[in-house]
Amino acid sequence: MRRQPWWILTPLFLLAGCATHYYREEANNLQVYLEDGQAREVQFASSLDGFTLRRPEKTDAKTWRITLPKVGEFRYFYVIDGKVRLPDCPYREMDDFGSLNCLYTTEP
Repeated sequence: MRRQPWWILTPLFLLAGCATHYYREEANNLQVYLEDGQAREVQFASSLDGFTLRRPEKTDAKTWRITLPKVGEFRYFYVIDGKVRLPDCPYREMDDFGSLNCLYTTEP
């Protein structure tokens, strides 16, 4: 029996639990989506309202959605099952407390 190298299988296990994150822009709103089939509870915090934790709507078994006003730029993060999480976002920046936040911007 041949043993498979651990370095081939490890990325597959890590990718299986990863959350995906995307946006959909509408006329005056921004729909922010998080897909995470393992999450039981999701909260969203942004600089738009002083990082107040808000509960996104669960649209199916693995998808969570929150509707925000469409603005030029804001910072945000998720709390997934009680732990602060950043999705794979294109822009990140350090906050005043030494933590990272995702940055949404309409500017390239």
